[in-house]
Amino acid sequence: MEETISMSYGSGGKKTSHLIEDIIIPQFNNEVLCELADGALLNVSGRIGFSTDSFVIYPYFFPGGDIGKLSVCGTVNDVIMSGCVPKYLSLALIIEEGFSIDELRRIVNSIAETSKYAGVQIVTGDTKVVDKGHGGGIYINTSGIGEKIEGLNLSKERINKGDKVIITGNIGDHGVSVLAVRENLLDDDLIESDCAPLIELLPIVNKYKEHIKIMRDPTRGGVATTLNEFIENSELCIELEEDLLPIDSKVMAACDILGLDPLYSANEGKALLIVNNSVAEELVDDLKSIEMFKDASIIGEVNMNVPGKVVMKNFLGATKILYKLTSNILPRIC
Repeated sequence: MEETISMSYGSGGKKTSHLIEDIIIPQFNNEVLCELADGALLNVSGRIGFSTDSFVIYPYFFPGGDIGKLSVCGTVNDVIMSGCVPKYLSLALIIEEGFSIDELRRIVNSIAETSKYAGVQIVTGDTKVVDKGHGGGIYINTSGIGEKIEGLNLSKERINKGDKVIITGNIGDHGVSVLAVRENLLDDDLIESDCAPLIELLPIVNKYKEHIKIMRDPTRGGVATTLNEFIENSELCIELEEDLLPIDSKVMAACDILGLDPLYSANEGKALLIVNNSVAEELVDDLKSIEMFKDASIIGEVNMNVPGKVVMKNFLGATKILYKLTSNILPRIC
């Protein structure tokens, strides 16, 4: 039987990895692309970072944001995670025939407001309209260009035993928020997405640039999948402390009710950092001084206990392995 694409291929987990690594990468094989980072550091005077992302979220409006805000945040954050200061964005809209002009105005206004806050300019773009029934309402693609932060060298190869794992705030807010509003499972305003540009992280990154090994925003696949990507096929292990995980009580309650694990739920306004142990506590203190990072926490460390795996230890000392996401919790969350 012919293999076809299922929704699980867009989950950010194992099937997404299969799609990228087995089907796409072999056809475009080059050193930059094979890094599989959030953005590409290009050899254009050695100072340019570039990233692109597409957004197909449904519903278009959700507590804490909309597809327009998300399209800016997603690409801006990927540029930052690649070690660059975002400067410019492109904007491409694919709009389905019959889409509301009023809703389009709201989305475009959101793009403008978020771009201004993030300090980036929309400098080029494209618009296409497709016939009714073939466009999902509205899809958006944004590409971003940024300027490399001098002295910052991000690479999985720099991760060492003893390094600390930091997250800049609560885990899983975006995925749970979208699920709740999409399925009318909870009050619409009960859980708000963390959708936000991480522009306020830049001073922290600049201050600690010699000690930051790698950064990534845990979007599709969540924290557990992102951390797996850091150490898979290596001799290193990432061990999380369950008691240290910052999870909003409303998100945790919703996950308990729905049978979900917040570690696999997406964020759209948080960053994971692997940093040198010597600066970890000071770095977190600096993060906490910024309102949007007030819940930042050291959540684990790098060791060699279970090579190539992410594990979580509970208050009893028992551990379990956290694998990459293997199924599709919720399609079209970004």
